[in-house]
Amino acid sequence: MQNRLGYALYRVQEGDEPTAAKALKGFGGRAVLELIDDFDSNTYRAVYTVRFAGVVYVLHAFQKKAKKGIATPLQDIELVKSRLRDAELHYRESTGNEGRKP
Repeated sequence: MQNRLGYALYRVQEGDEPTAAKALKGFGGRAVLELIDDFDSNTYRAVYTVRFAGVVYVLHAFQKKAKKGIATPLQDIELVKSRLRDAELHYRESTGNEGRKP
């Protein structure tokens, strides 16, 4: 499982978009994506963003605990939102684009 998600994230860093990548609902388009992998009757997810030029931020990786439904739990969505804000701040500070959105 780690190898498959790790390799998929490596491909993202190389400019590829894995066929398994899906837009995470609630983030408007394909700026925030998720990879889903099933292993040993468990489901694992890695959420990342390609919103910022030349940079990939992995925002969250977790084992989905709920046995019913496919929706990402609200607690995990809120964590992704918070980390996306942090990633935007980091990107702006590190690139000098403090007054502009990428």
